[in-house]
Amino acid sequence: MPEGDTIFRTALRLDAALAGEEVTRFDLRVPAFATADLTGATIHGCAPRGKHLLIRIGDRTLHSHLRMDGAWFLYAPGEKWRHPDFKVRAIVGTTEHEAVGVDIAEVKLIPTSEEGQLLAHLGPDPLADDWDPAEAARRLGADTRSIHVALLDQRNVAGFGNEYAAELLFLRGILPTTPARQVDARALLDLGARTIRANRLRPNRTFTGVDRPGRSTWVYGRANRPCRRCGTLIRRGEQGADPTRERITFWCPTCQR
Repeated sequence: MPEGDTIFRTALRLDAALAGEEVTRFDLRVPAFATADLTGATIHGCAPRGKHLLIRIGDRTLHSHLRMDGAWFLYAPGEKWRHPDFKVRAIVGTTEHEAVGVDIAEVKLIPTSEEGQLLAHLGPDPLADDWDPAEAARRLGADTRSIHVALLDQRNVAGFGNEYAAELLFLRGILPTTPARQVDARALLDLGARTIRANRLRPNRTFTGVDRPGRSTWVYGRANRPCRRCGTLIRRGEQGADPTRERITFWCPTCQR
């Protein structure tokens, strides 16, 4: 699942392949920008911001949000893709590489000068150089909703998704239904920042310290299986800001109170 650490690694990989190169192929397969052509422009670099990916080309920024299933792949020009053509939403090619965006839910092309407006709603990003833990804690602690919902709101803190929310709340011993105002937001975010920074360069995300299939999480995806700490069966529920945005939650009823 693409969360802040996934976007960080993706931006790093794309930047290493594309930065400083001239665009030889540009194809956005979304109606609003289908006629855009940046062929001949220079790629200045790729940067992450929370769950958002920015590719800066000439005086424009190609913005993408991967949502649940999106990903960027790198190929050599002419190399056969490993996914169906109909899933491709964006292509940025150079003489050496071809970046292909697959199953991307949101694609926009904007003037680079408008990046600030596009991302102004985001809270502090623990993977950014300007990470502000005090401001993130203030926003999270002022939220009137449950801590699970508040932690997923990118206006409070940018980059954490459902897996991080479930795992961080377990590690802090907090029920996902606990009101955010009753939580030590600074301690939770300090743990979150350390965890996502540790994961940002790992090929496989882990919360347990074990990088093996089926061993990397404490509660996420483990409903009705025994807690790794106490043996109680992990429970599963749903929470969301509204009925259209409910997400699956996982918790241990013994370790999280």
